[in-house]
Amino acid sequence: MPHLTSTTTDCPSTGIRTGLGAPGCAHPLLAPAEWSALTRPGTHLDWVVLDVADGPGVQPDPHCLDAAGRLRNAGVRVLGRLDIAYGARSRTELVTDAHRYLEWYQVDGFLLRHCPADRATLPEVRRTVTSLRALRADAHIVLGHGTHPYPGYAENADQLVTFSGPWRDYRWSQVAEWTAEYPPERFCHFVHGVPRGHLGEALRIARWQGAATVWFTDRTDQGDHAGPWEGLPGYWDEIVSRTGTGVSE
Repeated sequence: MPHLTSTTTDCPSTGIRTGLGAPGCAHPLLAPAEWSALTRPGTHLDWVVLDVADGPGVQPDPHCLDAAGRLRNAGVRVLGRLDIAYGARSRTELVTDAHRYLEWYQVDGFLLRHCPADRATLPEVRRTVTSLRALRADAHIVLGHGTHPYPGYAENADQLVTFSGPWRDYRWSQVAEWTAEYPPERFCHFVHGVPRGHLGEALRIARWQGAATVWFTDRTDQGDHAGPWEGLPGYWDEIVSRTGTGVSE
């Protein structure tokens, strides 16, 4: 299994290396400044998800080609977004989309969005991941559960998204005991609606729960047609600084 690497520094209090994983900004034509900011030196990005049109689209998009190329030139992993629809999409469809991502955008791996978390669907997810690795052996695979899945999923991916949701739930969330058997580099948290004044608290929660890749934003899913992940947080410079130094206060 490929090992996760990171360009971030160690947190002095816990030793956890904290980096950023961007779930995907809006199309580069709609968010050029955001995509440019992601390539800035010192942003401590573990990876950025590329979503062209709810997947790779039906033909290469020149704007996305340029954005992906600039990220790779900046040393940032680019992951293609594959919506597994909680197991409703066939493996053939997912592999077809993955092949397009690889052929057109030379992605470094994939984030499987809406990944199921129960034990019964593990075998099919395992077969899907095996098919993806057949396309690219060193593909970085992130399973986007958004909750703690059955532990067996950890053996089939480089990283698991074990929380995705609002700050009001995250601040009272509990980590599953089995995650202690794995290093923090194996887990990701996506949290929206985090107020600027609670950013330090959010970073401490991630470190206490053992998640080394995070995406915190003050954007919300309430009345925001674009969605909470499609733009940078209002405190972008601050979160870049805090993840880079490991400072949570």
